[in-house]
Amino acid sequence: MAVILPTLILLLTLTGLFIGTNTLGVGINYGQIANNLPPPSHVSTMLKSLNISRVKLYDADPKVLGSFANSDVEFIIGLGNEYLPRMQDPQEAQIWIQQKVQPYLSQTKITCITVGNEILGGQDSQLPQYLYPAMKTMYQALVNLGLHKQVYITTAHSLQILATSFPPSQGTFREDLVQYLQPILAFHAQTGSPFLINVYPYFAYKNDPNNVPLEYVLFEPNAGAIDPNTTLNYDNMLYAQIDAVYSAIRALNSGSIQVQISETGWPSKGDENEFGATVENAGIYHKNLIQRMQKREGTPANPSQPIDIYVFALFNENLKPGPTSERNYGLYYPNGSPVYSLGVQSDLPRMQFSASGKNGFSVLNLLVLLVGFLIIV
Repeated sequence: MAVILPTLILLLTLTGLFIGTNTLGVGINYGQIANNLPPPSHVSTMLKSLNISRVKLYDADPKVLGSFANSDVEFIIGLGNEYLPRMQDPQEAQIWIQQKVQPYLSQTKITCITVGNEILGGQDSQLPQYLYPAMKTMYQALVNLGLHKQVYITTAHSLQILATSFPPSQGTFREDLVQYLQPILAFHAQTGSPFLINVYPYFAYKNDPNNVPLEYVLFEPNAGAIDPNTTLNYDNMLYAQIDAVYSAIRALNSGSIQVQISETGWPSKGDENEFGATVENAGIYHKNLIQRMQKREGTPANPSQPIDIYVFALFNENLKPGPTSERNYGLYYPNGSPVYSLGVQSDLPRMQFSASGKNGFSVLNLLVLLVGFLIIV
């Protein structure tokens, strides 16, 4: 009994991470660069059992959108980077929406299209010139189809767009990217769409573990970092990075634009030189992150603006290129087993996939089983 009770407490903490997230600004990234993932119909059941109602895709996979028909899940879908040159043509943009979006809207909640991912500051120097025109053309296609009030257009950036990120009050965009960012910011201000940013405090720790406190990037108790210009104290890096983006936007005299986190996460495994990529750290990061989101708090410089995030990612993806960490950001293994045990005596129960919601393993089932076991012992 002495072992079971603390195990139960930790188990409830982890499985409860996403309980009620449909009322918070929390969603999940559903990447599919793998050859061993469960079918979308099973994933739909899994997410329902976890109460996750906001999902971000990197494409417009018809199997996924069809599998979530008549559900309460809201989707962000993606237009791949490779499509950007073609989307300069209004007819191409309208055809894409008519084929990829319109057929599913009556049954699947598609609320946003991201036009490309991490284009600015990326390796392809030709794509930035196509980004804003593609966003504008896609938006006009939505207007022509009468869908612009139902689906909004945006794009997701990496922190590579920043020239300065600390102190947060002096956040600025890279000078070579301002020519692309200014019309994009004007577009957001005009259409009311959010500015999406992919933020990973893990990278800062991995690159400089001797000078970046682990507690600071994991939301653990620490002295924090003070912005000398505002005297605001930041007790975690994520909030400091968000405020740096807000400062960079204001520095370009843009209007009121909301910043949303389209990706954040922590890998559970990495190469020898990928410091901090462990199961323990990944579990701590996500647990503390969700607990912060439950408070509905803003950042120190923007306290009235609740933070909106999409966790990266649902599954480990075994075909992603790059270092080992790239294949180990998932909350779950493809077989439905959770990655994080948080050091308890036994692993968390495997998530049983089922095409039927009645047979799907839910948190309620888990509680009944555990309470029954406690009564028996």
